[in-house]
Amino acid sequence: MTPDRLLRTAIIPALSELAALDIPDSLPARRQVLCIALQETGLRHRRQVTSTGHELGPAMSFWQFERGGGCIEVFHSHVINDRMRRICADFNVEPNAAALWTAMQYHDVVAACAARLLVYTRPEPLPTTAADGWAQYLKTWRPGKPHPSTWAGHWATADAVVKGEMK
Repeated sequence: MTPDRLLRTAIIPALSELAALDIPDSLPARRQVLCIALQETGLRHRRQVTSTGHELGPAMSFWQFERGGGCIEVFHSHVINDRMRRICADFNVEPNAAALWTAMQYHDVVAACAARLLVYTRPEPLPTTAADGWAQYLKTWRPGKPHPSTWAGHWATADAVVKGEMK
């Protein structure tokens, strides 16, 4: 998967779905959601890679949602739970963490919706700098093994892609 393809086939359609639910689409939202996917998987894995090198870990999608983590959060947050349930209904996914987790492996639009909704729960505005993006990512995703050295490059790639400067 390339960043441009993920943006065109999943993120833009997902943000369009969410715009109909009163969550506006914007370049900062596109950039943050794309950057998180790049940070989490490099767009190479739809399921978490274990220490043995196999895609058998507990996290799903390019955004690496865990069934007991992000998949639960999108249904329990009062800010977004109704919207996540609506997305699930619209895409024939049962509105629960287990069904969402299973669907996310190959349903990139649903996964991108969940990623954007999770970002939407943050009280601070969408980031406009790599440093602010990193801070929001840490607070929202709470990665077990963060890699700050790769964020700036992913931010630059996401920024260029959403601005149409890179394909």
